[in-house]
Amino acid sequence: MFIFKKIVSAFLLPIPIGLFLLLIAFVYLMFNSYKKAKIFLFIGFCWFLIFSFQPFSNAILAPLENSYPALLQTPKVNYILVLGSGHKTNESLSITSQVKMVAINRLVEGIKHYKNLENAKLILSGYGANDEYSHAYMQEKLAISLGVKQEDIIRLDTTKDTKEEAIETKRIVGDEAFILVTSASHMKRAVLLFQKEGLHVIASPTNNLAYKDDSYSAYFSAKNIRNSEMAIHEYLGLAYSWLKNEI
Repeated sequence: MFIFKKIVSAFLLPIPIGLFLLLIAFVYLMFNSYKKAKIFLFIGFCWFLIFSFQPFSNAILAPLENSYPALLQTPKVNYILVLGSGHKTNESLSITSQVKMVAINRLVEGIKHYKNLENAKLILSGYGANDEYSHAYMQEKLAISLGVKQEDIIRLDTTKDTKEEAIETKRIVGDEAFILVTSASHMKRAVLLFQKEGLHVIASPTNNLAYKDDSYSAYFSAKNIRNSEMAIHEYLGLAYSWLKNEI
């Protein structure tokens, strides 16, 4: 079910759908159905135009990112959970190049709170997928290089998604309030999943992307398509979790 969910969600994003529209146009063109080819070519062009347009991508991403404000003051807690993102092990590269930028951003936010607390534990999550090391291990390696004590780190090496992270976190923190760190776009779904498990979450969103960039190249760009993909991925995740009664 987990793999099926990932495959389906991967094809319900702007780029795969846009390419499918262009493929249909090409097929009609090959069979000399020029009118239908023009229609799908126009739809495909408009599709990429809309999702690459900054005001549109910001409009669908901002409601998710604005669900919770930034946690500017660190509350007194015993645990900080940093949700996993991604990495690719390559021993010839620095650890900062092996861990993806989103994961680094989340970890730095978590370490910021860790540095403001005494005797707090930093929980790092994420399995390895097809990689030899778990994401939690790679995050631990990076965290130690940034000054976190190894004895203050708790790893969740087998969690595949946010639901599993919530279940495993419940076993560690119990009824205690804790700081939850993840991307701002993912925070709404994450909090709902964690609250469903009876956890007391203090949201600390990071990696906000829905902001106005006044540079000319920013109005139509691949970055805007990526932001649109992130928003749609989260809306699909919310719908899926709601249908499964997980939120």
